[in-house]
Amino acid sequence: MRQANGDSGDHHRNGQGLRSHSRRPNRRSANAARSDPRRGRATSRPRRREPVCRRGANVKPGYAYERDAAAIYRRSFAIIRGEADLARFSPVEELVAVRVIHACGMVEAARDLVFSSGAAEAARDALRAGAPVFCDARMVAEGVTRARLPANNDVICTLGDPSTPELAAKLGTTRTAAAIELWAPRLGGSVVVIGNAPTALFRLLELIAAGAPKPAAIIGMPVGFVGAAESKEALFETGLPAIIVRGRKGGSAMAAAAVNALASDIE
Repeated sequence: MRQANGDSGDHHRNGQGLRSHSRRPNRRSANAARSDPRRGRATSRPRRREPVCRRGANVKPGYAYERDAAAIYRRSFAIIRGEADLARFSPVEELVAVRVIHACGMVEAARDLVFSSGAAEAARDALRAGAPVFCDARMVAEGVTRARLPANNDVICTLGDPSTPELAAKLGTTRTAAAIELWAPRLGGSVVVIGNAPTALFRLLELIAAGAPKPAAIIGMPVGFVGAAESKEALFETGLPAIIVRGRKGGSAMAAAAVNALASDIE
C-alpha cells in the first residue's frame, strides 16, 4: 500500500519490507573520526599537489647560452684578466691566480693570494720531474685534472686508509691530520695540497719541524673559521716554498685549481 504523503521516492525498501532513509554523510563526524584516535583509524587523504610546471613556472623551450667548453674557458679567463689586478704576479703565478679566481668566482681573491719567492716555479718544476701530489681530502684529489699532469704524477690522499681512524684516536686529532702521518716515505720533494683541513696543515708543519722530509712546495688553502687563517700564516712564516690564500677563504676547488695551473701552461 502506497504511503499517503507521497514520499515513496525518498525511500527504498530493504529485504524485510522496512523502509530505510538514505542519509548524507556527516562531514563533521567524518573529520572528527579522522582526527580523534578514539573514533577509529585515521583515513586522512593527502592533498594533491600540482606539478611545479603547472603553477606558473616560466620554463622556456630553449635558452641562448655558450655550449662550447673551450670557448667558455677562454671567455672566463679573458673576463678575469680584464677585472682582476694581476700586475704583481710573475707569469707562472698569474696562471695560478687566474685559475684560482675561476674556481671561486671572486676576482678579489687575487688580493689574498700570496706566493713565497719562487714557490710557483718550484711546484711546477717538481711536477714536471714526476713528484707525487699529496692531498688532504678526496675533494682536492678529485679536482686535480689527471690529463694536465706532466709526468703521470701520482695523486695521493690517505684519508681513506684503514689505519687512519685508529691513528687519529691514538694521536687525539682529526682523521685528516692523522692521515698526514702516512705521507712520510714520499714527502721529500713532493707537492703538498691542503684545501680542506687546517689541522692537516698544522700537523704537516709539526712533522717537518720534527725532521720529516720537506716538500718541494706546499699549496696551503684550507677554508674555515677555526684555524684556517692561522695555519696559512704559520706556513708562510716557516719560509718553506708556499702558496696561500690569506684569511678564511680557500677550499678544495681553489687548491685543486692551483695544481691544475702549475701542471700545464695550456689554459
